[in-house]
Amino acid sequence: MDFLASAGQSCWQFLPTGPTDPLFDNSPYMTRSAFAGSPLLLSPILLQEHGLINKNDLQVFHNSSKYHTSYPPVIHAKQQLLQQAHSRFNMNQKAFTDFRDSTPWLDDYTLFMACHDRFAGQSWNTWPADISAHTPAALKQLRFEEQERISYYEFEQFEFYRQWRILQKHADHAGIRLIGDIPFYISTDSADVWAHQDIFDLDPLSRRPEHVAGVPPDYFSKTGQKWGNPLYRWHSKDKKTNDKLNKWWAARFQAVFNLVDIARIDHFRGFESYWATPAHEETAMNGQWLPGPGISFFTDLQEKLGPLPIIAEDLGEITEAVNDLRENLGFPGMKVLQFAFDNNPNNDFLPHNYSTSNCVVYTGTHDNNTTVGWFLSSELTNQDRLKIKAHANQEIHSSNQIHNDLIYLAMSSIARLSIFPLQDILGFGSDCRMNTPGTSQGNWSWRCAPEFLSPEVASSLKKSTALFNRLPNL
Repeated sequence: MDFLASAGQSCWQFLPTGPTDPLFDNSPYMTRSAFAGSPLLLSPILLQEHGLINKNDLQVFHNSSKYHTSYPPVIHAKQQLLQQAHSRFNMNQKAFTDFRDSTPWLDDYTLFMACHDRFAGQSWNTWPADISAHTPAALKQLRFEEQERISYYEFEQFEFYRQWRILQKHADHAGIRLIGDIPFYISTDSADVWAHQDIFDLDPLSRRPEHVAGVPPDYFSKTGQKWGNPLYRWHSKDKKTNDKLNKWWAARFQAVFNLVDIARIDHFRGFESYWATPAHEETAMNGQWLPGPGISFFTDLQEKLGPLPIIAEDLGEITEAVNDLRENLGFPGMKVLQFAFDNNPNNDFLPHNYSTSNCVVYTGTHDNNTTVGWFLSSELTNQDRLKIKAHANQEIHSSNQIHNDLIYLAMSSIARLSIFPLQDILGFGSDCRMNTPGTSQGNWSWRCAPEFLSPEVASSLKKSTALFNRLPNL
C-alpha cells in the first residue's frame, strides 16, 4: 500500500481471501467458507509483535522463495506457527469473546474444520450419516469432543480479522481503497454447503451435486470450464428455502463490505442466467443455461444493505439480458484490453469504442496471461502485433514496451477506473502468470519480491497517472 500511495494510485484489487483447499490447487475461487479468512495470509511478524511467537520461530520460512509459493511447506510452517501462537493466546480476553459472540458463521466453520481434521480431510458428504446431515444431536456431541480443535480455529479467525483491521487502518491512512472479490459460487466441500444444504442443489441421498457450475466453450477454453461447484436453489417452491438463500447472500455481502470498500462480483452473469452441467460429464460442453434470480435479488439486497459499491465481472458469453441487468443496477462492467484486438473494429473492448465512463478497464485479469507473455505468444501473429502497437501510436520495435502501451491505452480511456495486474506494471512474462483457466495445477503461486516495488517504478507509474488526470484527490 505504501508503494501504491507513492505511485499516485487510489485502489488495490486482490483475489478472494477465503481459506483455500490443497485439493483444488489452493484456488481462491474454491474456498472452504464464504466468510472465513485464509490463515495463509496471516503475518508471522504481527504474531511476533503481539508476543504469540518468538523470533526463532520464524526460522521455518528462511528457505522459502520470494518469487513463488510452494504451498505444502508453507501450509505446514504456518500451521506450526499458529498452533504455537494459539497455545500462548489468552482465550478469555474481551476482544476475543466479543468476536466469537458477534460472528454468527463461526460455529459452523470451526466445527466443519475440526471435523475435516477428524476425518482426515475427507469431504463432508462422506462423513458418518448423522454428522453429514448436520443433525443437532451430532453437532452437540462433536462440539464437546472437539473443543480443542474448535478453539484453535476460532483463534485463527480472530487473528485474521484482527490483522485485517490493521490493514484497513493502514489503507485508510494511505488513501487506498480496498477492492475485494466475491466468487459467485462456493466449493462443495465447504462449511456453507454442509451447514445450509437446503439452499444448494444436492442429491438428497448422496448429498453430492447432480449438476455443477461452469461456463460453456469461450475464448478461455474450447471445451468450456467445468468448475464443479454446487448450484443454488434459486427457484425453490419452498418460500423458507428462498428466504434462507437470500439471507445467506445478504450476510455474505455484508461480511465482504466489512472488509473492503468495493467488491468485484466474479461471474456476475450468473445472477441473470447460469450454466448447469451434469456432474458426470467430463467437460462443460453438454450443459444448459438456467435462469438466475435477476434484478429482484439486488433490489432486496439494497433494501437490507443500502447502495452496493460493486464492479460486475461481465466477461465471457454475455447477452443483452446480462447487459440490461448490469445497466439497470448501475454497476460498472469490465473492459479487458487483451480481448480488444480481434480485428473487429466494433469490438467493445477497444478504448475508442467505450460508450460510457461507467466501466473499469484492465490490461488483463488473473485469468489472462501477462501482457508481455500474451504479446509474445503464438496466440498472436506479427500482423496482430503491428496493429496492437499502432493503437498506441507505437512502432513494433519501439522502446515503449507492450505492457506500457496497454497501460497508456487504459489510462487514456474514458473508463472511470483503470486497473493493472502487478505483473503488467513490472513488465513480467508468462512465467509470472497467475492462473490458466481449464488447468488444475501450477496456478496461484506467483509472488512479487519486495525489491521489484522500487521508487523508479512508482515514479514512472505516478507520471502516467498524472498525465491522464487520474491522481487521487487527497
